[in-house]
Amino acid sequence: MDPESNSGVYLRGRYEIQILDSPGRPLDVHSQGAVYGFIVPSVNACKPAGEWQTYAITLIANHITVVLNGTKIIDDFAVPGITGGALDAHEKLPGPILLQGDHGRVQFRKVRITPLI
Repeated sequence: MDPESNSGVYLRGRYEIQILDSPGRPLDVHSQGAVYGFIVPSVNACKPAGEWQTYAITLIANHITVVLNGTKIIDDFAVPGITGGALDAHEKLPGPILLQGDHGRVQFRKVRITPLI
């Protein structure tokens, strides 16, 4: 990602995991790896802009675990509702994976989706 870029990954089109150039910044609900607007990561594990970031994200019902660059930053937290930009509010239904790219240049590679069922 370029410096100051801001993007996200939407799970089921309803829960956004933040992608943000934020190494060294204080953690909040908009930090890299946060569940946008709801869940603050436990640690700032992001790399500087220009380096590839790796995510392993698991969503079961409304419980989410996020591993960023090999560090677990969110561990089985219940997301209390849909995040801003959600396609709809049907949380119990299946939905798409969306890659956001509207606030600076962000590139994705090796995206793998593995159903848990």
